[in-house]
Amino acid sequence: MSLQDITIRSMVIEDYPGIHELWMSIKGFAIRSIDDSEAGVDTFIKRNPGISVVAENAQGRIVGAILCGHDGRRGCLYHVCVHPDYRLQGIGRAMVVHCMQKLKEEGINKVSLIAFTRNDIGNAFWKEIGWTKREDLNYYDFTLNEANIVRFNQ
Repeated sequence: MSLQDITIRSMVIEDYPGIHELWMSIKGFAIRSIDDSEAGVDTFIKRNPGISVVAENAQGRIVGAILCGHDGRRGCLYHVCVHPDYRLQGIGRAMVVHCMQKLKEEGINKVSLIAFTRNDIGNAFWKEIGWTKREDLNYYDFTLNEANIVRFNQ
C-alpha cells in the first residue's frame, strides 16, 4: 500500500460516517458531542467549503481526515488524523498540503493547530513537517455550552 493507492480530496458531508468510524478507531482521540456530530461537521464544512479534506483508499474507505477552516484572518486545522494502519506513507503530509493550498487560495497567510501535549505521534509529525511549536503564548478556553461534552476513545 502506498500514497499512490490513496485519493486526497475535499470533504463532503456524505463522508461523515467514514470519518466518524476513523475517529473511533484512534485510541485517545477526543470528539465533542455537538461540534463533532454529523450536524456540527455539516455546519463547519458549509462555512468553509472545499477546505476540509479526506484520504480515501482504493476500496472507498476513509483512512485520513482533517477539518480545516478559517475566520478570514487565520486558518486552523482540527482533528488531523490518519488510521494507524496507514501511517508513515505521506498521507498526513498530503492532506496538510491540500488544506494549506486551499487556505492560500482563500487569502489566508497563517495557520494554527492545537495538539495535546501527550500526543507524541502527532507532535512528532508536526515537528517533522516543519511546524513551529509556540512557547510564547498560553491557550485559553471558555465553555459556552456544557452539553458539548468531550469523549476520549479508550
